[in-house]
Amino acid sequence: MSKRTNTVWFLLGATVFNIVITIVSFILLLVLYGRLLAPLLPESAAAWGLPVIFVASLVLAFVIYRLAMKWFMKRFDLEKNFDPLFGPRRGIRRRD
Repeated sequence: MSKRTNTVWFLLGATVFNIVITIVSFILLLVLYGRLLAPLLPESAAAWGLPVIFVASLVLAFVIYRLAMKWFMKRFDLEKNFDPLFGPRRGIRRRD
């Protein structure tokens, strides 16, 4: 496989990984909220739980994704296996 193909497969895999992390963190936070926090809050405050859980799951998934990508980049040499998708533009010259 070429470097470009490896890059595309890596991006597809990383996207699926990010979606799975987001779904798992949303379900985990929803269960924790339902078990621990929802019984303690009044019903008027409980309506804010779902939007807060959604945003918190996005933030948690972003943090986990960044940590996983940093580990992956440290562990494997990406430059020898992957090609940049967006290279320098052709036809545009910089003025010196």
